[in-house]
Amino acid sequence: MTKPRHRSRSMRRKQKKTPGGTTGQTYLARKPGLHKCAECGAELKGIPRLKPSKAANKARSAKRPERPYGGFLCSRCARQKIKQEARL
Repeated sequence: MTKPRHRSRSMRRKQKKTPGGTTGQTYLARKPGLHKCAECGAELKGIPRLKPSKAANKARSAKRPERPYGGFLCSRCARQKIKQEARL
C-alpha cells in the first residue's frame, strides 16, 4: 500500500516505467490553476503557476508584470481601462 500522504487526490498520479520493465506509479504535487483576468476571464500571461510557499521566495517583479493593473487585468483589458481613465 502507498504511504498515507500519497493517498490524497491532491497528489497527481503518473505511470512511470521502471528499469525492471514494469510500470509503477509516481506521485507528483498538482500545480495551482492559471490566474484569470478580472474582467474578461482570459488567462494572464507572465504570472508563474506557483504555490504560495514557493511564491514567497520570489521577487515581486518575478510574480507579476510591472505595469498598471499587472497581475489583475490582461493587457487588452488594462489598455482599455487606461484609455477610459484618460478620457474622463
